[in-house]
Amino acid sequence: MVAERSSDLSRAVDGFLAHCSVERGLSPRTLEAYARDLARFLGHLDARGVKRLGELRREHLTGFLAQLEARGLGGRSRARALVAVRRWLRHAGVAGALARDPAEGVVSPRFEQPLPRLLRPDETEALIAAVDPSAPLGLRDRAMLEVLYGAGLRVSELVELPLAGLDLRRGVLRVMGKGRRERIVPVGEPATQAMGAYLAEERPRLARANPRAVEAVFLSRRGSAMTRQNFFIRLRGIARQAGIPSERVSPHVLRHAFATDLLEGGADLRAVQSMLGHADLSTTQIYTHVSRKRLRETVEARHPRGRRATEGR
Repeated sequence: MVAERSSDLSRAVDGFLAHCSVERGLSPRTLEAYARDLARFLGHLDARGVKRLGELRREHLTGFLAQLEARGLGGRSRARALVAVRRWLRHAGVAGALARDPAEGVVSPRFEQPLPRLLRPDETEALIAAVDPSAPLGLRDRAMLEVLYGAGLRVSELVELPLAGLDLRRGVLRVMGKGRRERIVPVGEPATQAMGAYLAEERPRLARANPRAVEAVFLSRRGSAMTRQNFFIRLRGIARQAGIPSERVSPHVLRHAFATDLLEGGADLRAVQSMLGHADLSTTQIYTHVSRKRLRETVEARHPRGRRATEGR
């Protein structure tokens, strides 16, 4: 009976994971996390004698979350596991395997949302200025920084950006984001100028080092596509040249800086969501908290009635 029970639920999970991979194009890391969390849930159901999806009840989910908490999993990990289960059940409902959603009414565990690390605008400018365009690979590194900060790309989107995704005349990039969702992102003049100089002067030289044509915009000195790890190492070195502690700088920090600086400049939250490629507005809203925090610190430091100003009297 255990084998029958396991195979029935396991087939449903396998079908869901195949759908996420083929139809939704989710990343291997996301699929791995889903598979791990759903395996835990199936173990929980197996211990309670649940054989089929139709036997699932709300208490099975709440009990699962309580079990994870008893094992010492934090709120973030429990919330992630609940997301995996919810999406599996939603997929099963669409397929007609569930008459009702047993996850309805189950409250997600609360956890503290850490604020993203940030660079001040002057630090971002110093970071970009630290790249010498006349140095070997300088044009490439300057262009990568300008695009990363100027368009708010994920580092994977940056290194996988294809030549066919560039329209520098119009100042836009066509980016393939998470879930294989394509979006159009505008870039400013500094980024388009840096890209133009790199494409005209440095990329052709790098491409000659590789007999095979490479579609990626940004190439290594061997003529292959840049990797995330290679760019991360380059970025840390540039940070040291700029006098910024390297542990404060990463590709994702520049993405955070892009979003926060846009919001502080008066950009609409929905527009920032679209440019970042966030599927959910709540993901973008974290930057409104960062923006308010930075504005409050500015008032406290610089306004005549700010806390730091009055402490010095």
